[in-house]
Amino acid sequence: MLTVIAIYLILGLAAGILSGLLGVGGGLVIVPMLVASLSWQHIPDQFIMHLALGTSMATIIFTSVSSFMAHHRRRAVHWPVVRQITPGILVGTFLGSCLATNLSGSLLKGFFIVFLYSVAYQMITSKKPQPSRKLPGNRGMFGTGNVIGGVSSLVGIGGGTLSVPFMIWCNIPVHQAIGTSAAIGFPIAMAGTLGYISNGLQTPDLPPYSLGYIYLPALAGIVAASVLTAPLGVRLAHSLPVVKLKRVFAILLLLVATRMLMDLL
Repeated sequence: MLTVIAIYLILGLAAGILSGLLGVGGGLVIVPMLVASLSWQHIPDQFIMHLALGTSMATIIFTSVSSFMAHHRRRAVHWPVVRQITPGILVGTFLGSCLATNLSGSLLKGFFIVFLYSVAYQMITSKKPQPSRKLPGNRGMFGTGNVIGGVSSLVGIGGGTLSVPFMIWCNIPVHQAIGTSAAIGFPIAMAGTLGYISNGLQTPDLPPYSLGYIYLPALAGIVAASVLTAPLGVRLAHSLPVVKLKRVFAILLLLVATRMLMDLL
């Protein structure tokens, strides 16, 4: 068990630095790492993606708090948007996690691979939506929250890769879009974690130390280390060429996605 904890501490160190340095969602880093480490531990294949996604969601509960509080102190969180979109986020994320637990690991992996390719393309091309409209009304925000939450729960992320472009498109300034997205990540993580726990509690033959589809040793190690190293990544972001690093990271995502695709085929 000490070896297992050490592995997840190392994963947390890497995830924290990369998240702080590149501003990417932790799930993009954590899920592939969890898939590899759970495979190394000989966890049954049918559980690996569910455990990776559920555990990634649970880590975001802890990392999102420090993130959105830091943005709040800089007055970069648009709280009316958070309040308006949260009901849709909660419903969409919980239902998405319920759906995910009833899908095969292969289908979830395929969806995650497609998502990785799309994020890598966006990072390489630096494409951003043009601010061309206003925020929708309550019904529109509820529907948008459903989509962001549902997709996020299927790929184990805090939603930033979806919510930030949406808010920029709706004329929210970039720094507020990023801060508001960090705040939205908390209800996504809470609802997703609840879904992965409640739908996995009755699943037989899950590995020891699992709470539903949350693998507790991984959660403890990743959270403990990533909370320490994320601020280091933020400091490095001010002294390193982040745009070039993002493109390098995008190439890494392409390689990871391709490797996962080869394993799937």
